[in-house]
Amino acid sequence: MPATTTAISRVLLLVGVVLTAQLCGCTAYGGDGFSVEFIHRDSVGSPFHDPSLTAHDRVLKALGRSYARADAPSAHGVVSELTSTPFEYLMAVNVGTPPTRLLAIADTGSDLVWLNCSKKGAHGPGPVFAGDTPTPPPPPPRVVFDPSKSKTYRLVGCDSVACRELPDSSCAAGDKCTYYYYYGDGSATSGLLSTETFTFADNARGKRTTRVPNVNFGCGTTFVGSFIGDGLVGLGNSNLSLVTQLGAHASVGRRFSYCLVPYSINASSALNFGARAAVTEPGAATTPLVPSRVKTYYTIDLVSVKVGHATYKAPHRSSPAIVDSGTTLTFLDKALLDPLVKELAGRIKLPKAAPRADLGLPLCYNVSGLREGQIAAKIPDVKLGLGGGAAVTLKALNTFVVVQEGTLCLAIAPAPERLRTSIIGNIAQQNMHVGYDLDKRTVTFAAADCARSYPANAHAPAHAHAHAPAPAPAPAPSGSV
Repeated sequence: MPATTTAISRVLLLVGVVLTAQLCGCTAYGGDGFSVEFIHRDSVGSPFHDPSLTAHDRVLKALGRSYARADAPSAHGVVSELTSTPFEYLMAVNVGTPPTRLLAIADTGSDLVWLNCSKKGAHGPGPVFAGDTPTPPPPPPRVVFDPSKSKTYRLVGCDSVACRELPDSSCAAGDKCTYYYYYGDGSATSGLLSTETFTFADNARGKRTTRVPNVNFGCGTTFVGSFIGDGLVGLGNSNLSLVTQLGAHASVGRRFSYCLVPYSINASSALNFGARAAVTEPGAATTPLVPSRVKTYYTIDLVSVKVGHATYKAPHRSSPAIVDSGTTLTFLDKALLDPLVKELAGRIKLPKAAPRADLGLPLCYNVSGLREGQIAAKIPDVKLGLGGGAAVTLKALNTFVVVQEGTLCLAIAPAPERLRTSIIGNIAQQNMHVGYDLDKRTVTFAAADCARSYPANAHAPAHAHAHAPAPAPAPAPSGSV
């Protein structure tokens, strides 16, 4: 082939690659997906870390937030009991062109993506909540996105599919879709439904980024309650969530996973999308999603709990359980919890301590003078039998937590009666690679060393807030239980 023809062919090939990348709206990444840092709110890498609190203080606060989240009454009939502003994890997201870096709540129990926006930049004054009683304003957000400075910001019309997906919206501002979003604890946000380009840093493979255009999000300009952070990224099971939108815009599919580092380890976790969300280690346990009263939640069947050879079956053949990274404790139906507590109490040979009734924790032990390994050796595994024949093994770090110096308590509490479902919280998910596949309608659990799923943990400095670069993320290991 003549040299000129070869050169022209190469140019045409390059143009084709560039156009393909622009059309899909993302940086080419070979189909392996991408990972971002998943930061626990109390870790030293979080801007909300309180250095004045001891490790036990942070545990107690996290347990308290569990009850605030599970016990919050539904508001306005559009958001159910679980959805509440207490949260546990954050993720960084870059929004707009040029991008503004924000650190937002990442929540598997919510669906809407919304961010703090400047009222002026969002094209008009922020909407108000009619009939709301005056509420002291929350602390000012750390980062505010100004849409007027972005080349890719667009408003969403009232006749759009996205606007119709909202549980509560109006067109009071003409043809602009105004959203109102309420949480179970009475907190609320409102603003204009918009679209924008989201960019996710993935330094695990150089300094590559994944760019996704036309993501629907709420440009929030009015807040009631005590929001912290720069917004909220809903990772729930709905059409408005980031997971579904990534599946539609970037060829990553509607799947994600995370690997939660234990509370005792000062390290970040990994949040993975696309192929990196695959949980593939030997022994991985996969269970189907089941219909839920609230579509947002990842609900599975909890069939039984087992300790040793003793198996206790759920009432009515199965019991719905929500898998939720934003709740610290695990909450079980009393028909499962009561025999579990009795069985553990008969097997664990440690001196008893008074139950922490203030925390709803029914079984506690005095572990003064014992090392972590000595304690773990005395606690039997608890196996959760799930729908489809899956079984997940909970180790000592998944079932017990030190609530104060020398006091170890079962991190499983009775589910609120009106909740009518169990919740598998993030203590139970520590050192597990948990993968969600919305296309296959499954959740997969796998035992993993989650600190190693994010290699930057070994050398990265403490994470700064949204104005500073994030440590390099890395793919999580394929999971197994």
